[in-house]
Amino acid sequence: MSPVDHMGGNNTPSQRGFRLDKANGKFMGVCSGIAQFFGWDVTLVRIAFALGTIFGFGSLLLIYLAIGLIAD
Repeated sequence: MSPVDHMGGNNTPSQRGFRLDKANGKFMGVCSGIAQFFGWDVTLVRIAFALGTIFGFGSLLLIYLAIGLIAD
């Protein structure tokens, strides 16, 4: 039996909103939370963040830190 929230729907990660995944995360759980939210492989998300940081001259690092501080 799947968990049901108070509105009567299934309580899947994408339906309850974005959450940091600190248990499976390496640093702040941002990439792991994004991967869990969208159902993607966490390694691909981490590679995308690393490449985005390198080619974006560090701008994605600021976004990563903002997500880590604001979310959950």
